[in-house]
Amino acid sequence: MTSTTDTKDLGKRIADLEARLEFQDETIATLNDELVAHQQHLQVLEKKVALMMDRWREPEQNPGEDPPPPHY
Repeated sequence: MTSTTDTKDLGKRIADLEARLEFQDETIATLNDELVAHQQHLQVLEKKVALMMDRWREPEQNPGEDPPPPHY
């Protein structure tokens, strides 16, 4: 009798572990997808910042070519 009870208990424990493992696998996959999306977004933002820095530095490279004031 105890071996049947032990077998059922072991089977239940294995099923619980399998369910937890499946949940963890799904969670890891979801987190990975989110991480990839964030990395892509970060790359876009880094490119935009680099472009803005280049544009900001342009007047320093051509100091004698200031545009006329707006009232002209």
